This record gives sequence, C-alpha cells and structure tokens, in this order.
Amino acid sequence: MDKLKSVLSGTDGPNENGNILQAANEASTLGWGTRVKGFIICFVIGVICSVLGVCMLFIPKVGILLFIIFYTFGNLCSLCSTMFLMGPVKQLKRMCDKTRALATTIMLTCLVLTLCAAFWWKNIGLALLFCILQFIAFAWYGLSYIPFIRDAILKIITMCVK
Repeated sequence: MDKLKSVLSGTDGPNENGNILQAANEASTLGWGTRVKGFIICFVIGVICSVLGVCMLFIPKVGILLFIIFYTFGNLCSLCSTMFLMGPVKQLKRMCDKTRALATTIMLTCLVLTLCAAFWWKNIGLALLFCILQFIAFAWYGLSYIPFIRDAILKIITMCVK
C-alpha cells in the first residue's frame, strides 16, 4: 500500500532503482493461489490449442495451416504458463541459464520459423518440419528442469548408437 501511495504522490519514479525488470517484477506480484490458477488456466489453454490443432489436420486444404497456428499458439501458452509459477523475471533468467540456453534458443527459433514458413514463405512442408523440431526442442527444454535426466538420456542414446 505504501508503494502505491508513493507512486500516486509522484515521489517514486519507475526508474528509481534503475532496473525496469525489477520494477515489472514488483508490479506483477500475485498471491500463490492466483499464480496456480493462472498456471492451470494458461496450461490448459495451451493443451487445448495443441489438441485442437491436431484435430484440424483432418480439414481439407486449410487443415495443415490451422494445425500449425494452433499448435504453435498452444506451445506458447504452455511456455507462458510457467511464468505464473516463477514470475516473469525469474522464468526468463532460468530460460537463459547455461544448462538450458541452447534448448531455449532452439525452441524459440523453431516457434518463429514455424510461423515464418507457414505465412511468409508459404512452405507447408517446411512448417511441418519446424513443428516436429518445435516438439523435440520443447521436450528437451522441459527435461532441462529435471536434474540429471538429460545426462541419463544422452548416455542411453550413446549406448544405443554403439
């Protein structure tokens, strides 16, 4: 309440601390119950969009394009849902952590390239390839939050290749 009073009176500027991310984090504080509800709602929307996208595959002519749109939007919603639990600043810091920076980069690149291939380049085959890469990158990104699981998977893969 004091923070609100000081902002309304004009004594507290948004750049007082010099960090815009810190100001955004302070402005977006939510209670734990609200965070969980936001996570669940956003995650469910993401899952529904992804499933709806798969169902759209069966529509003639525009089905593949609708799949690409819904699937990509579903992945974005699922990714944003975790920001409710951790907060946007902490989530962005964790996404750029050294253990998952490559997975994050590939995942976000595949999201953008999927939409570029569908709308800008008008190449549906390439867009579907990027959807597959999107799925793999999103799974790899999700696994990066489970300690030691990626190392175990890489070990299993190398054992199978030998």
